[in-house]
Amino acid sequence: MNVFDIPQEVLRNPGLQPLHVPATPTDENGSPGGLDWAFSDQLRAHFDVRQHAVWSRWTPSPRPCFNAGLLADIRAYHAFLESTGGRLEFRGETHPIDYVILASGRNGVFNLGGDLDLFKTLIAAQDRAELLRYGRACIDVLYSNYNAFDIPATTISLVQGDALGGGFEAALSGDMIVAEKSAHFGFPEILFNLFPGMGAYSFLDRRIGQRGAEELITSARIYSAQEMFDRGVVDLVVGDGQGENEIAALIERRRRSQNGLVALSQTRRRVHRIQYTELLDAVEIWVDSALRLNPRDLKLMNRLVSRQNGLGESQQVH
Repeated sequence: MNVFDIPQEVLRNPGLQPLHVPATPTDENGSPGGLDWAFSDQLRAHFDVRQHAVWSRWTPSPRPCFNAGLLADIRAYHAFLESTGGRLEFRGETHPIDYVILASGRNGVFNLGGDLDLFKTLIAAQDRAELLRYGRACIDVLYSNYNAFDIPATTISLVQGDALGGGFEAALSGDMIVAEKSAHFGFPEILFNLFPGMGAYSFLDRRIGQRGAEELITSARIYSAQEMFDRGVVDLVVGDGQGENEIAALIERRRRSQNGLVALSQTRRRVHRIQYTELLDAVEIWVDSALRLNPRDLKLMNRLVSRQNGLGESQQVH
C-alpha cells in the first residue's frame, strides 16, 4: 500500500488533508559520478553510480527539527524513489538503487525531533486536528523508509551528531544505523510528561524488545553511540568524520551478497511486521496525551525548544 494514499477508514478523519507536497525535484547537472537533485533548500539528494546508492541530506531551518516544510520535502523525495522502481538512468545506462542513505547536512546534529514550538502553539489552542495532521505526516515518511520505498534496497541511517526524539525515530526506521563515535541518542519527551509517539516504541520493540524499548523511552537519558551499539540499537560505530568512508567500505564488503541481504531484510520486516495502523494508533494516543499537558509541562517543553534553537548548548538535556 502506498502510505501517501491511505484509505479514509485508516485515516480516521476524512476532514484532515495531508500536508502540501512540492513538485518533482529540480534535476541539477550530474556530477561525474552520479546525479543530483534539490527538493528544496532543506533537502538534497545524490545518486552515487559506483555505490548504487542514493544519499540524502537534510538541512532544516530555522531549527534542526521536522518542520512541516521538511516533512513535505521528504515525502516528495520518498515518492520519487518509489517511482523509480529501484533503477535510475545515468548517461544512457540503467543502474540499480541498492542503498538509500539518510544523513544530515548540519554539523553536530542529525535531527532534534519534532517541532516543539509548533506543538506548544497547537496544544495551547487544543487543536487536535492539526496535531494529528503533523503526527500523520511524520509516520508517513518513517513508514515509507521502513518499507524501503517498495524497492529492493537497503536503507541506512548515518548519524553524525545528536539524534533526539523524532530524529532518533527517523534513524530507527532504517534497516541499519551507522553512528559516528561522538553521536548521541535519546528521547527527552518524558521530561515534559509526554512520550515519543511517531514510531519509537514500535521500532525499538522490534530491535531490542519491550523491556529495552521502555527503558530507553522513559529514562530521559542521552546515550552515546557505543552505549546504543552495546544495547543492539546501533549496528556499527565508526570514527568521527569517517561515516561516509565506512559506509562505502560496508557497501563494498556486501557487494557480492547484496541481493541475499536485501531479501533477508524483507523477510525480517515480514516476520516482525509493523503495520501502518499500529503507528497511527500510537500517534492518536500521543495527540490525546499532548492535549492533557499542563502549564508546568509546557514550561518544560519550552526548555527543549531552547535546546533546538541553541546548537552550541550542552549535549545533555536538563
